[in-house]
Amino acid sequence: MARPKRFSSLRRGLSRFTNASKRVLRRERSDAGESRPVIHIHTPNGSRRRRVVITGIGAITVLGLNLMDTWNNLVVGRSGIGPITQFDPSNLPVRIAGEVKGFDPLKYIDAKEARRMARCSHFAVAAAQEAIEQSGLRIGKDVKPDRVGIVMGTALGGYEMSENGSREYYQYGYKRTNPFALPAALPNAPGHHISTRFGLKGPLSTVVAACASGTQAIGDGAEMIRLGKADAVLAGGVEAVVIETAIVAFSKLRVLSTMNDHPELAQRPFDITRDGFAYSEGCTVMMLEDYERAKARGATIYAEVLGMGVSSDAYHIAIPDPSASGAIRAMMWALQDAGIAPHHVDYINAHGSATQTNDALETAAIKHVFGEYAYDIPVTSTKSMVGHAMGAAGAIEALSTVMTIKTGIIPPTINLHHPDPACDLDYVPHKARLKEVNIAISNSFGLGGQNATIAFGKI
Repeated sequence: MARPKRFSSLRRGLSRFTNASKRVLRRERSDAGESRPVIHIHTPNGSRRRRVVITGIGAITVLGLNLMDTWNNLVVGRSGIGPITQFDPSNLPVRIAGEVKGFDPLKYIDAKEARRMARCSHFAVAAAQEAIEQSGLRIGKDVKPDRVGIVMGTALGGYEMSENGSREYYQYGYKRTNPFALPAALPNAPGHHISTRFGLKGPLSTVVAACASGTQAIGDGAEMIRLGKADAVLAGGVEAVVIETAIVAFSKLRVLSTMNDHPELAQRPFDITRDGFAYSEGCTVMMLEDYERAKARGATIYAEVLGMGVSSDAYHIAIPDPSASGAIRAMMWALQDAGIAPHHVDYINAHGSATQTNDALETAAIKHVFGEYAYDIPVTSTKSMVGHAMGAAGAIEALSTVMTIKTGIIPPTINLHHPDPACDLDYVPHKARLKEVNIAISNSFGLGGQNATIAFGKI
């Protein structure tokens, strides 16, 4: 696939943005005199496992319709939360959300096909296209189509299509019910549409793990390459169900912020006044490749996927384990899988959901894993700006983590005006910070006790 001019200039733009930012942001010099460890992970039979790197990133988020717009807005601390416009929320206690604005699926998909697809599949195809184009990987030339896999994470898939189909049936009858209501609603539909749009015939997998879906999808995609089942994998997460049913359901769980008059302040992770998250939507897809193949073709590499830890609380469908043992295991297993020690981690992208319980438990879990060193690690919440995009959240936060490694810029945690004494780590409040980051982890802790932590490293 030919790469459009706008992507050939993206890396130059990234370099210019990074250099300009370094002139206006305060530089934080690392006190650690220790360089990044040399990581050699071996398989049980003693052979060295394949290294996996990220060569392209596509994004459709509440902060932008591509990677660079999303990243630039994260760095300046812009909120993507506003009044709900996709339906009339006037009778609900929550009337705010993160909505993707200005997205036109017809830029990526034929009109007839677009009508048969859920909004989440529109996002997935668009983000996948950017990831492919950015990577410069030529499907059919650099890699065979059956050696390119897909792993997409989602919590709700195209749920609104099923709901719309039911409404059509009860209002208009059998003959006027959309025959694609059910297949478009399936969680594997986004991955299917990526596959058919780009002719990818390798392994296709869908991860449904609540808020951990996107994170686990990227880790599973990397493992697919390590096991030799694919040479490249498109992996990420997507969610696009800003509908009345979802807002009602999460409102009943009392996990949504009700700051309707000031939506930009609604998501306040680690702040003592936090009252829940802002429900959101979006998508991030990453092109993962075997390191040796990517290096041989001269690909630009954003970061390396070092390892992942996944655990279950085995506690409650909607309440996290108060011991935080599941979150602790996920982080410890991610470090073990990556072959790194806690003191090698330079940055943590927190789950940071802005609920009273989760933020305090995550802080405690980080301190348990990292000990006193936890106070020296910058910890930020991407959700403070983009809200909680459920199955897409981990993938969007992986974008932020990887770009932090690539640029040396840590986006801030915004809206942290009244620190909670129980949340006493360095959350990089208000303004971005410059810091060389060689190794970082990103946490995702979801409903049903699904926990995933992924580790990334600089190449």
